Amino acid sequence: MVTAWTLEHAKLAAGQRPARLPLWPDAAMERPREYLFYWDMWPVQDRDGRIADVAGRELWMILTAPDDGDPDQRHFKAKIHWLERKGDHWIDLGPVLPEFGVPYEREWSGSALWDEGQFTLWFTGAGQVDRPGGYQQALYETSSGTGADGLAAGWSKPRPILGRLTSDYIAADAHEGEAGRIKAYRDPFYFRDPADGRDYLVFTASSPSAGSEFTGAVGLAARVGSDWQLLPPLIRAGGVNNELERACLVVRDGAYFAFWATQAHTFAPAASGAPTGLYGMVADSLRGPYRPLNGSGLVLANPAQRPQQAYSWSVTQELVVSSFVDVVDGAFVGAPAPLARLTLDAGAATATLVGSGDDA
Repeated sequence: MVTAWTLEHAKLAAGQRPARLPLWPDAAMERPREYLFYWDMWPVQDRDGRIADVAGRELWMILTAPDDGDPDQRHFKAKIHWLERKGDHWIDLGPVLPEFGVPYEREWSGSALWDEGQFTLWFTGAGQVDRPGGYQQALYETSSGTGADGLAAGWSKPRPILGRLTSDYIAADAHEGEAGRIKAYRDPFYFRDPADGRDYLVFTASSPSAGSEFTGAVGLAARVGSDWQLLPPLIRAGGVNNELERACLVVRDGAYFAFWATQAHTFAPAASGAPTGLYGMVADSLRGPYRPLNGSGLVLANPAQRPQQAYSWSVTQELVVSSFVDVVDGAFVGAPAPLARLTLDAGAATATLVGSGDDA
């Protein structure tokens, strides 16, 4: 069953008072390397969706690009780097993947698994190496063993997955575009369903919506043998919002929580006023139907004084919430944001921010 996120839900979000992040001090918004921009991030997780303990290290991945003074151009130069978390501090350990002879131009967001000494990375290959600067998107998978230092030791050449679309999805194959208006086929997030033990990927998708350019969706695929099979989306936002980004799944006490991030400017005009934030729905099973958290889907937003302080939220099985520092006092920052933590009540379908920083 495909669940609709409707205009009524979005209009309700516009009038709500959600849990809000605190105003972060400058010391909490520092880049690991000053000459790089940092944005979308995710932990190396175990099969149950928890942050993995990799030889005593807490490892994350994050998108980076050189700080050339134009943050809008970072999307065309993105490279995935390792991050190691030590308390409140993030250490940049350098690029995750070596240079391969691949058809895509750059690396966009994904997710990573560490299981039985093996790393697996799913990510978005963006653009085309023979025609730079485009918005084309495809999904890739690569794997590696683990070295003595706990990092990957020998990635396989990334292989494309889910390249043949069904009628439920719109291809993200346009060269020209505009941020927030392009179609989506990106951000693969690994999820193992405890109900059947099967492996799934959820991802940021676009799904046909009659008469509307706002086609955001949370896509779904299941592992079949060594490959993946597209399934109908979990959630559609036809006529409501164009981008349900960084989609992820969490299971708590038998309830399935689907989360995504979206920005105020990607809502349809009829839904204007709904804020940039972390949104989500809850269901009794993976396929739904899903019910909007807090009645609208709105879970967490930025402080009113800084409506663009953070973006690209993602949630782990422990309910740790990650994001990056976006725009503060009119300037793009581009740094890993302090972590936060949610509490959830499936019965009342609510979510509350309860801490940040080392509390997470």
